[in-house]
Amino acid sequence: MSLKIIVLAKQVPDTRNVGKDAMKADGTVNRAALPAIFNPEDLNALEQALRLKDEFPGSTVTLLTMGPSRAADIIREGLFRGADDGYLLTDRVFAGADTLATSYALHMAIKKIGRFDLIISGRQAIDGDTAQVGPQVAEKLGISQITYAEEIQSVKNGKITVKRRLERGVEIVEGKLPVLVTVNDSAPNCRPRNAKLIQRYKYAKTASERQAESNDYVNICNSRACINIEEWSATDVNADAKQCGLSGSPTKVKKIENVVFQIKENKTFDSSDSQIEALMVELITNHTIG
Repeated sequence: MSLKIIVLAKQVPDTRNVGKDAMKADGTVNRAALPAIFNPEDLNALEQALRLKDEFPGSTVTLLTMGPSRAADIIREGLFRGADDGYLLTDRVFAGADTLATSYALHMAIKKIGRFDLIISGRQAIDGDTAQVGPQVAEKLGISQITYAEEIQSVKNGKITVKRRLERGVEIVEGKLPVLVTVNDSAPNCRPRNAKLIQRYKYAKTASERQAESNDYVNICNSRACINIEEWSATDVNADAKQCGLSGSPTKVKKIENVVFQIKENKTFDSSDSQIEALMVELITNHTIG
């Protein structure tokens, strides 16, 4: 048995480096002002997909992401770790999308990709923390979904068995294929890059990226299909522009407030028992603790 697996991934701003220019006046993220990384839980999802590929020879792992041209970086990152190919949804029409507009665009792209057995994504992205896109994609495709997955334990006889990590414990659930699974950060970390795959895919680029390259590079791309990253616009996936981007997003950010923590006063304590006791009394008295 072989599986056709699609992994939904997102390039996100590194929230460890958020500054005063992180948001635009219209309430959308100023992605140009922040370093971009592979969304952490999407890497957990990719590892689950690669484990299934290892278990079932002939299986394929396809990455699907939506974003600006630079989002092709995470497709390359996925290829370096073992994915087979990837698609980049990029179009000005998609800009400013909330979860509803994002899931609409992704489900249209999945319909264009065609047959699949399994869709895997991270539970949520660190730039939104909504955990809505995966379930919304499943709903739009009309397939079952399993959320909060920590491990895909087995796939056989058209069914999948998944271990879910919940707030107060774990549970084992079973579902029929095709299904969409969202993965927690408690799942195993993604494997590192593979040196041979880096050499194979280091020149993989989208059509937009190739425009800035020499004719020699374009000729290499034409002779090596594996280094061509497919790039789709809204028109390519037959998406309704009114349901994409800001126009298709009912979620509106009304106000953004930057909060900067500053030390206005401080106290220094030594390690003596009396000093520690005094600190504990002060913290309890002003209800910082207790």
